[in-house]
Amino acid sequence: MKFNKLIPELKVSNIARSLDFYRKILGFKVEYDRTESKFAFLSFQGSQVMLEEIGKDEWNTGKLIPPFGRGIHMQMEVRDIKPIIASLKKNKHPLFIEPHEKWYRQGKNLLGNRQFLVQDPDGYLLRFFENLGTKSVKRKS
Repeated sequence: MKFNKLIPELKVSNIARSLDFYRKILGFKVEYDRTESKFAFLSFQGSQVMLEEIGKDEWNTGKLIPPFGRGIHMQMEVRDIKPIIASLKKNKHPLFIEPHEKWYRQGKNLLGNRQFLVQDPDGYLLRFFENLGTKSVKRKS
């Protein structure tokens, strides 16, 4: 397994609950874990994330207050968002923002996404999207 250059490590309040969500509902795979440290390294279609249960850690910069991860969301490109949405609905896990199409300007092009947002059990905001392709920005007359 090759490690991505940037891998977020999320502090979670309950590692078992988080693993249930990421594995059983979203479909992430546990690449390895350290159960004694309540830590797991997960992957899903090229995305990677680490989970670690809150404990006594010299890396804590302050008290964690739910929802965690305020001010940040994690974007993950997937082949198809429909199976993830179906699993979330089957497990009665609410979406933060319903699926929709969004086009983002990059220079003279628009990059298309079919996307939705969901919060994990601790409130981290996850944005899953499938690529809709590229189109040129129309010039105003």
